[in-house]
Amino acid sequence: MTEKTRVAVIYGGRSTEHSVSCVSAGAIMNHLDPEKFEVVPIGITREGTWTPGTTEGLEIVDGVMPEVSPGAELTLSLDPNAKGQFHNVTDGTLFAEVDVVFPILHGPFGEDGTVQGLFELSGLPYVGPGVLASSVGMDKEFTKKVLAAADLPVAPEVILKGRTELSEDEKQQLGLPVFVKPARGGSSIGVSKVTTWEEFPAAVDLALEDDEKILVEPEIVGKEVEIGVLHYADGTLLASVPALLAGIDDSDEGFYGFDTKYLDNVVTAEIPAPFAPELTEKLRDMAIRAFEALNCEGLSRVDFFVTKDSVYINEINTLPGFTPISMYPQVLAASGVEYPALLEALIEQALAK
Repeated sequence: MTEKTRVAVIYGGRSTEHSVSCVSAGAIMNHLDPEKFEVVPIGITREGTWTPGTTEGLEIVDGVMPEVSPGAELTLSLDPNAKGQFHNVTDGTLFAEVDVVFPILHGPFGEDGTVQGLFELSGLPYVGPGVLASSVGMDKEFTKKVLAAADLPVAPEVILKGRTELSEDEKQQLGLPVFVKPARGGSSIGVSKVTTWEEFPAAVDLALEDDEKILVEPEIVGKEVEIGVLHYADGTLLASVPALLAGIDDSDEGFYGFDTKYLDNVVTAEIPAPFAPELTEKLRDMAIRAFEALNCEGLSRVDFFVTKDSVYINEINTLPGFTPISMYPQVLAASGVEYPALLEALIEQALAK
């Protein structure tokens, strides 16, 4: 019998996406083939303590999001000669030794290159893009700069850092409505749609709760489309069929916000999107070009706006959600890669690199 690959699934974390990470981790652990993988769940509390995790109780129940509960404190060895070892902080005993990490940590302190740097120092293979791609992909300002440098179309924006107001020229340039969002956030947390300039200060205050840098973008009227990119161990890149989101305008938020994504159950997706073959291929090509422009590895989800006469890349998500309703596993399944096979391919790529 072949020895199982030991996979540490790390979830929770210090970001506002803590609970989404928990739900993603629960889905991943439920879909890892038990004949091939031995799962070691590792939770990180909102305060940043690493602790033994669980494989159960990571679902949304009656609108209540899961949390990592405090427990014995663990630490990861940074010695490449003892890579993959987690020790109990109190007495130094070995808690677990793993072959690879699946860090399903959304947002800052998990998706932004910080924890990826930790794994690089320890010599431990991990799923997903490396330090550079993770940090650039997390920061929407620099994502746009890199994509624009690769001749990929992105929406205009104004960056607010060290100030909280727009000039009259910037207001004229952007028009109304605008979206105000943290530059380094996710799951639409801290995002507001502003339809009058009187609403703008409150929207900035909300965004500032999550980030000191604010992104202000004009509303782009068009279809919201998402494509997943999967990077195989042999270097092959697969761009999924596109997903067309529907029902966003019917939500209480009026845009693809946190409640709309995870709680309200009003958004549906048409997979594959009913586009002409030429448009589908254009979107898939752009997704791969964006993946390569940021030097991504493993996986990413690329989000688009498709208008009557243009296509814009909205953002790239280097560690997309893996919840039961998340688009990334859904579009890959529709492209012939079922959830267990998707996870296996990601782990194989992490070990190969």
